[in-house]
Amino acid sequence: MLYYVLGIVFVALIFDFINGFHDSANSIATIVGTRVLNPLAAVVWAAFFNFIAAFVFTTAVAKAIGKGLIDLNIVTPNVILAGLLGAIIWNLITWFYGIPSSSSHALIGGYAGAAIAKAGFSALLWGRKWIETLSFIVISPVFGMMLGFTIMLALFWMFRNAMPGPVNRFFRKGQLVSSALFSLAHGGNDAQKTMGIMVGLLVTAEPLLAKETGWLRNLYVPNADTIPVWVIMSAHAAIALGTLFGGWRIVHTMGSRITKLKPIGGFAAESAGAVAIIMATTAGIPVSTTHTITGAIVGVGSTSGFSAVRWGVAGRIVWAWILTIPAAGSIAAISYFLLKTFVGA
Repeated sequence: MLYYVLGIVFVALIFDFINGFHDSANSIATIVGTRVLNPLAAVVWAAFFNFIAAFVFTTAVAKAIGKGLIDLNIVTPNVILAGLLGAIIWNLITWFYGIPSSSSHALIGGYAGAAIAKAGFSALLWGRKWIETLSFIVISPVFGMMLGFTIMLALFWMFRNAMPGPVNRFFRKGQLVSSALFSLAHGGNDAQKTMGIMVGLLVTAEPLLAKETGWLRNLYVPNADTIPVWVIMSAHAAIALGTLFGGWRIVHTMGSRITKLKPIGGFAAESAGAVAIIMATTAGIPVSTTHTITGAIVGVGSTSGFSAVRWGVAGRIVWAWILTIPAAGSIAAISYFLLKTFVGA
């Protein structure tokens, strides 16, 4: 049983890797779309800041996922594994079709779907954290859009008398800063969701791990308020490695298909997305970096007129957002019943 738990920890890190792979577009799409960096340089840049976010943010989001959404009394290794499988499978489906869905909501949906499959809806801790998580499906892209629109208008006014050439050169350098800030915010919020799942697993396995000695003793976690350093570092390393490998299909959608961006627009979108995500991370709210940056890109594009945004593409993305939690939850529920049948309780 102990090795089964260790295997699930490894699966959680695989999810985190896929999260970085899937969501790399969030960090690099605008900087690639505006040709400030080539794709390889962009993913190295983003991966570095994904990782160092471990040293910048608290673990408030991890604690919200670990103990704020699901009753830990019903959580078992099978529930955790089924939730991870639901999120991973849905992420791979949306990656294949180049749809920037939310890895965060895939994980939350998968975790909830597996818990409901085991114990019904009473497994969910209906309260503030669920209200925040579900409401920010709408709030984060709208807030990102408003910030993107506002920052872009402010930049237009500040540089209204400047020549286009110098402005482009200035913001090509500025995008290095804004993309770094967004990558930092992305790593700070998204890596913590996997930390929360890992801690939830280790807390449920506490009776096994409490008896261990040697290096296995380091896996012991007494409660969901304790986030071990090795969990923090491994989660950030996994998401950074995933970002390093990149998700090129989604980069194309985010970087050019929603709207055409110039360096000044890329700077505005990344800055808006970063500010929104950092605010949520500081408040301990798990949000979708995908939702937020997409909203910011739409807000920036709409400053050039309604027709500047390809609303058909944006509409298909919104449908993916709506479907993510129930789709990942359904896959996780099926996975739970299969695990219960073939592995046991």
